[in-house]
Amino acid sequence: MLKDEVLQLVDKGLMLPLMEEFYTIQGEGYHKGTAAYFIRVGGCDVGCHWCDVKESWNAGTHPPTSIDAIVENAAKYSDTIVVTGGEPLTWDMNPLTRALKTKNLQTHIETSGAYKLTGEWDWICLSPKKNKLPEGIIYKKAHELKVIVYNKHDFIFAEEQAAKVNKNCILYLQPEWSVSDKIVPKIVDYVMENPKWKVSLQTHKYLNIP
Repeated sequence: MLKDEVLQLVDKGLMLPLMEEFYTIQGEGYHKGTAAYFIRVGGCDVGCHWCDVKESWNAGTHPPTSIDAIVENAAKYSDTIVVTGGEPLTWDMNPLTRALKTKNLQTHIETSGAYKLTGEWDWICLSPKKNKLPEGIIYKKAHELKVIVYNKHDFIFAEEQAAKVNKNCILYLQPEWSVSDKIVPKIVDYVMENPKWKVSLQTHKYLNIP
């Protein structure tokens, strides 16, 4: 296939820059501890300095892969499919989620919301970043809000973001892994003082799994 043809298919969401795909245990948020198949899509320009998958940022380093092949692989492993990145909303997610739905699969997304919401999702985990704030409607659609806490100023940011989501959205504060030893006690105190929030931990890292 010619390069221009591939780029056109990527633009349409019929191919995606696939970084990796794997079957594991969801480690974070509301669905932690449950089995899920993860599709990690390359491409992100949000630029979080503490990002633990910076290798996902450059979409050009990840092979454009047919969504038919992605869906075929996913359907072999789990009823729950988690699309993550990178920033998956960099790309049109409508074709991928439509294809997943033809297999009766549950579609979850983990996103900063930095781009327009596309796709049909059973669960939206919105994890906003200061560098590039979420766009519009996703605040009202999000099922969970997950704010990464790196320093004390992130609590202020968390409250600003919580004020924008729908009343049924579950609110999580998650320590940034590299500073977890010093920030976890602050999160615990904050949640005890503000019980509308819950603590989310990256349990997959404690379990030493992907």
